[in-house]
Amino acid sequence: MPDLPNPETPAEASALRLMDCPNWVYLLREFDALYRYGSAGGSPAIRSHRKRVRDRLSAVLAANPAMVDRSRETKPVVAHFARALDLGERAAMQGMARALREVKDDLTWEYGYEKVPKALAQKYAYCEVLGPRGPVQGTTLTLGFVLFAPNTTYPQHSHHDIEESYISVSGAWSENNAAVFAPGSLILNTSGHEHRITTGDRDPCLLAYAWAGPAERLATPDMKLTAPRRARGAGA
Repeated sequence: MPDLPNPETPAEASALRLMDCPNWVYLLREFDALYRYGSAGGSPAIRSHRKRVRDRLSAVLAANPAMVDRSRETKPVVAHFARALDLGERAAMQGMARALREVKDDLTWEYGYEKVPKALAQKYAYCEVLGPRGPVQGTTLTLGFVLFAPNTTYPQHSHHDIEESYISVSGAWSENNAAVFAPGSLILNTSGHEHRITTGDRDPCLLAYAWAGPAERLATPDMKLTAPRRARGAGA
């Protein structure tokens, strides 16, 4: 039985709920394990964020929501997805990589921006698995994955009223040129914190992400890339 109903199957098949779709349940349980058993590194802010993610995910699992059959979408960067999963299965995040492989044909890859720079459109996309636009519905928590091609710069941006964390599944990356993060690493970006992501030269980078925030903000996150500093100061 497929995890999600096919649009061509009878209408009653669309009544599937989360617990009827074991591959999606296993994927969400991998998220739960990451935020339950990973280290907070002694940071009270990260510890609090991890608990918020766990509590909100537990509430979704307990509610057993109806599944939404979103249209399957792909983007050019998905050509790197198989390699990213292979790398993930060799390292610390093998459980997550294997669970993600089981639903790879049901993912909706998108950009999230009205206007995407041409170069970035070839090297980036994300897919939501739980949240207002996910196959698993949630209102105060969004979970998903971001995929970057090798040698990518994801421009400066921020999220207002949204607390965001990334956990590396595969590939090496840095944020604001401050450090290199390996598989299993978690980084927290608080509301309004501007950040830029760069990836290594040889391999793609796959990040799991969690957004925690009010329902109205997660439903309309208003994703915008920050204007370059010279452009912002041109009229000064």
